[in-house]
Amino acid sequence: MFKKTSALLMIVLMLISCNKEEKLAVEVFETAASGHKLTPVTDFEEDANPTEVRLNPEKRFQTITGFGGSFTEASASLLNRLSPGNRKKILNAYFGSGGARYSLTRTHMNSCDFSLSNYSYAPVAGDLELEHFSIDEDRDDLIPMIQEAMEISEDGFKILASPWTAPPWMKDNDDWRGGKLLPEYYDTWALFFSKYLEAYAEEGIPIWGFTVENEPLGNDNNWESMHFTPEEMTAFVKDHLGPKLRTDGHSAKILGYDQNRGEELKDWVNAMFTDPDAAKYFDGTAVHWYGSTYDWFPENLQFAHEKAPGKHLIQSEACVDAEVPKWQDDEWYWSKEATDWGWDWAPESDKHLHPKYVPVYRYARDIIGCMNNWVDGWIDWNMVLDRQGGPNWFKNWCVAPVIVDPDQDEVYFTPLYHTLAHFSRYIRPGAVRIGFENADDSLMVTAVENPDGSVVVVVLNQDASPKNFRLTLSSRSTNITISPRAIQTVVIPSPNQTS
Repeated sequence: MFKKTSALLMIVLMLISCNKEEKLAVEVFETAASGHKLTPVTDFEEDANPTEVRLNPEKRFQTITGFGGSFTEASASLLNRLSPGNRKKILNAYFGSGGARYSLTRTHMNSCDFSLSNYSYAPVAGDLELEHFSIDEDRDDLIPMIQEAMEISEDGFKILASPWTAPPWMKDNDDWRGGKLLPEYYDTWALFFSKYLEAYAEEGIPIWGFTVENEPLGNDNNWESMHFTPEEMTAFVKDHLGPKLRTDGHSAKILGYDQNRGEELKDWVNAMFTDPDAAKYFDGTAVHWYGSTYDWFPENLQFAHEKAPGKHLIQSEACVDAEVPKWQDDEWYWSKEATDWGWDWAPESDKHLHPKYVPVYRYARDIIGCMNNWVDGWIDWNMVLDRQGGPNWFKNWCVAPVIVDPDQDEVYFTPLYHTLAHFSRYIRPGAVRIGFENADDSLMVTAVENPDGSVVVVVLNQDASPKNFRLTLSSRSTNITISPRAIQTVVIPSPNQTS
């Protein structure tokens, strides 16, 4: 009898052992309104009934290209005015191994609103062969900033270049603002892109890709712009830009559209990808976030992906616009006080898309929403601005993650910097988004598997109360608490790292 009881007990214990979930080893980093700034957290509340977040690495989606911000003349000129120590501090924070580790960036070809003045690399009218082409305008600021960032970055980063406009002499209105590229200059404008690649390569700066035109729908002719219809841009790429880059031996990516994610996005991807002879030159689509302060337009992003599966879908610009930055006031970035252009200027039919918002939430919400709808890269706008939100020749003030006072040689890392770093630092190029099940709709979640086998989960809690959730991967799980008004990155080391 004793032997039978012992055997039965052993079987029961073995069954319990088999069914018991193994502890999931994690590292958790949190940024919260309460003061955490990418702070490691290890103490979590016990909860008998936590929300379930179950990861499914067998379900795989897009491969991640990267995350980062933009090199602009405004940012570069401000770095030139800071002490060498603060200049290095900022660039290390963005590109260093202990910083945000930006992997995907953007810059402007010719001037943009965040330049100090209007300029073009091809200033001589009628210069069809661009014999006077020169990037000298960039040598004092943009080029040194990029080169120093490249020296700091251990993993390197990609650069996406965008023109705001062709030089006025190539356009039908002979102006920096608005107008269209004249057909007789299509070949010259395509040559411009090729010469830009060569000129920057001579400076040791490889350009990964282009968008054909920043905001081809226009900006009410406020600052540098040039208009295309979907059909005009597609024809330019099919018959001029694509063939020219290939003939000259360039492999730079070409991304079309490069404006907001509203219904117009569908018209553009239809034009770009319906004709196979045009589609072969387009490597993807670029989008902006200015259509709404809360909506990431998932249906339109899904449509763009389905129209061109396997092509890039990259968020190429975002910022808190129409605002003067708040100086050393973290709480403002966690408060529902920010407005954008739509608060005042949107047509009545679109006003509902532009309520006041919390800047940290808008960033985290948008990146997570984009990632969960096939976006493979996400780029912020200016890396550095001053206390006015410039310099900007048009006085179009905006906010950047890092604000500086060059006269006092002071630097302020806003909560937006830490928010972006939750993604860029831990989600590396080549990561693949994976599936998950989330039982709590009030938590926003996204997850990837990195090339090294580690799994990264980003969680956003917009509620005023903490949330407890059980994170499960295969047979392993752990309980985690996220603070009120917080964003967390959870890193699950790869099996090779933990063995």
